[in-house]
Amino acid sequence: MTAPRRNLNLAEVEAIARTAHRSQTDKAGRPYGEHLHAVAEGVRIRGGSDEQIAAAWLHDAVEDAALSEEWLADAALPQEVKNMVLAVTKRDGEDLGSYTRRILDTPGALLIKESDLAHNADPARLAVLEPATRTRLAEKYAQVRGLLGLPPGESPVEQSVQANPAED
Repeated sequence: MTAPRRNLNLAEVEAIARTAHRSQTDKAGRPYGEHLHAVAEGVRIRGGSDEQIAAAWLHDAVEDAALSEEWLADAALPQEVKNMVLAVTKRDGEDLGSYTRRILDTPGALLIKESDLAHNADPARLAVLEPATRTRLAEKYAQVRGLLGLPPGESPVEQSVQANPAED
């Protein structure tokens, strides 16, 4: 009889995500691993589970083709992690309504997307972009927040996190 396969731990998931995105940069030219770390940390600070933190590390992997859906399907991860990753993966040509409904319909996915949006809309990150890009992205992020039922701008949780940063 074959022993059940051990799931990847958070350190292993982080290493996989960082390696998969190692040559990628964000819109501001920063290493993409910084964004992944910020989203995972945002989920942790907001009280997310280990499964949600793992999904946060992998949240853009399939969308950016850093890892394939086949890789995700075969990965030693709980199904709920895989479900959350797929829920926050925007598909080519998909309208925002379908995308946000899938997030809302998938347990745990909203917290990941909330943390992603918070980091994407960080004024310091947006400030380095061209004004037209900054405006377009800010409007897009606000629209997604609205469709997800999140308050505009910073949520009370985000304000609390900034006012009382966690000590390491």
